[in-house]
Amino acid sequence: MTDVAGELGPLPRRLVAWAEVIAPVSLVSAVLFYFGYVSAHAQYEYFGVDVDVVGLGTQDYVMRSPQPLLVPLLTLALAGAGGLLLHLVLRRRIAVASRANRERRVRRLLRVAESAGAVVLAAAVALLFAYPRIGLGEFFGLLVPVLLICGAGLIWYTWRLADLLPPAAEPAGRDPGEPAAADPAPRLRRGARFLLAVVLVAATFWATATVAQWSGRGLARDVAARPDHLPRVILDTKERLYLRSTIVEETRLPVAEGQDFHYRYRRLRLLVTGKDRMFLIPEVWSASNTTLVVPIDDTVRVQFQVENDAPN
Repeated sequence: MTDVAGELGPLPRRLVAWAEVIAPVSLVSAVLFYFGYVSAHAQYEYFGVDVDVVGLGTQDYVMRSPQPLLVPLLTLALAGAGGLLLHLVLRRRIAVASRANRERRVRRLLRVAESAGAVVLAAAVALLFAYPRIGLGEFFGLLVPVLLICGAGLIWYTWRLADLLPPAAEPAGRDPGEPAAADPAPRLRRGARFLLAVVLVAATFWATATVAQWSGRGLARDVAARPDHLPRVILDTKERLYLRSTIVEETRLPVAEGQDFHYRYRRLRLLVTGKDRMFLIPEVWSASNTTLVVPIDDTVRVQFQVENDAPN
C-alpha cells in the first residue's frame, strides 16, 4: 500500500500515513465509546434513568470506559502472555516429536483436543438456543461467550499446531506417476478458520460487554449504598415538588418581597449532570425512591456542599 502511494507522489503518501494513524485511533475510540456507554447505561438504569436522557457526550463515555475495561484488558494480556509461553513449549515438543518420528502420537493428541473443542463449542451453541428454557440469568452473558472462546479457540489452535507437523504419508497403493487429486480440505480449512476467528472476536466482544455491564451495575450499587462521595445539594423551587421520598426534607421558605422561591429541599445528592439538567437522588437510596430531574435554568436555585477536610 505504501509502495503504491510512493509511486503516485507525496500527497498520497501523506494520505496513507494519516490513514494508518487515524484508522486504529478511530477503532480504539469506537471501542472505548461502546464500553463506556454500556457501563453508563447499566449504572444509571439502576436509578431508573435512561442514559440517553442524561445527554452525555462521546468524550464522557470514552472517559468512563477505562474502569469497565480494566479487568478484561488485564485478563486478555495475562492470557496472551500465558498462551505465548505455552505455544513456545508446544512448538518445541512438536519439533522433538518430528525428529523422533512420533508424529502419529502428536496427531492423535491433536485430534483429541480438536474433539474436546468441538464438544465445548457444541455445548455453547446448545446453551445459546436453549436459553429461554434454561434461564441462566445474568450469568448467561458470560458463560456462553467464554464457552465459545474456549471451544473455537481450541479448534483453531489445534489446526495451527497441525500445520507445524510434516505432511502425512501418502496412502499405499497409489501409482507414484499418477497425478494426485485436488484436495479441497485446505480451502475448506481456511474458510473454517476464518469463521472460527469471527466467532472468537464476537465472543470476546460479548464477554467484555457483559463485564462492562456488570461494572456499571456494581458502580450503581456502590453509589446507592454509600452516596457520601456525591456532592450534597440544597434545592430551592418556586413550587412544591410533592416528592415520594421520606428522606428528603422539605421546608417552606418565609415570604419576602422579591422572593420567587418558596420551598427548600435538603438531603439530596447529585448523581450526574447532563447537558441541560441535573439528576438528584436522596441521601439514602431504596427501591421505592425516585430520581429527581432538575433543569439547569432560573426556575430553580441550587447550592452545592462538598464535605472536605478542615483546613489547617
